[in-house]
Amino acid sequence: MKGIISAFLAVILLASFSYAQMGGGMMGGQKGEMMEQKGMTGQQQMMQQKGMMDQQQMMDGMMQNINQMTGMMQKLSDMMGKGMGAADMKKMSELMENMSKQMMDMSQMMGKGMVSEKEMKAMQDQMMHMQKRMSEMEMKK
Repeated sequence: MKGIISAFLAVILLASFSYAQMGGGMMGGQKGEMMEQKGMTGQQQMMQQKGMMDQQQMMDGMMQNINQMTGMMQKLSDMMGKGMGAADMKKMSELMENMSKQMMDMSQMMGKGMVSEKEMKAMQDQMMHMQKRMSEMEMKK
């Protein structure tokens, strides 16, 4: 089980590193060039993207989520090392399933190259909920 968590953690870190090395994707620069060609001013661009995060904000939010997941994965690993009953294993399984879904959502957002502030807030709220559930599991130990 520790091996699975370690592999999952390695994939998370590799994906975030690879994306950062790519400069956050190609669409951001292409979109900016297209807007310049259409003669749009910076203010018009901002108004067009009202409610949308810029590339740097999106990446900062994603990195924050990945860092939180890394911490959660370490806690999961520590909890497994101490042993647990069937009920705790079921809760941990559900938590890992939620984390996997969160990673898929992040991947889709990164693939689109944009995310709204509302979507990012929802993702961060979900992360806080998962951390709260994990803390509850730790306290029961």
